[in-house]
Amino acid sequence: MPDPADLDALARRAAQGDPPALDALLVAVRPEALRLCARFLPNRQDAEEACQDTLLALAGGITRFEGRSSFRTWLHRLAANRARSTYRTLRRRCRLEAGGVPVPDQADPRRTSVVAGTRLDLLDAFDAVHPDHAEVVALRDVLGLSYPEIAALLDLPVGTVKSRLHLARRQVRQRLDAG
Repeated sequence: MPDPADLDALARRAAQGDPPALDALLVAVRPEALRLCARFLPNRQDAEEACQDTLLALAGGITRFEGRSSFRTWLHRLAANRARSTYRTLRRRCRLEAGGVPVPDQADPRRTSVVAGTRLDLLDAFDAVHPDHAEVVALRDVLGLSYPEIAALLDLPVGTVKSRLHLARRQVRQRLDAG
């Protein structure tokens, strides 16, 4: 990925309506977006679908990038949200395609790697908590953003981020322990 300062400058130009800057930005961030989506979704095709959704959301929403946080931090949030959305869509599609046959709540360990099963359980747990809390825990614990980065990205005080993270971790842990 390009230097963060170069990326921020490119994002600012794209946000101001510069089509070549947007094209260059999309090309530059695609590998990072795919890597971020793959941290949520264990299947490569699913991660690629979420990556494509991330890039489409980026292209459609770049004018909302205000520069309160770095572009890379903004991209992390976009990828986390799109990966979670893709997972929900895939789960719904799977239920519809099952044609009334119940879909197992837990991943089958004989057909799913431990890592993949854990990620799927985590995504299910995220859906069980308040969206604001799920977003904070995804940004911190899955994507590794710092408290100040999350605070800037969500326009919240650091204390609120820490509080939401604490509540989210407790809720996610309870959900995972119940499963």
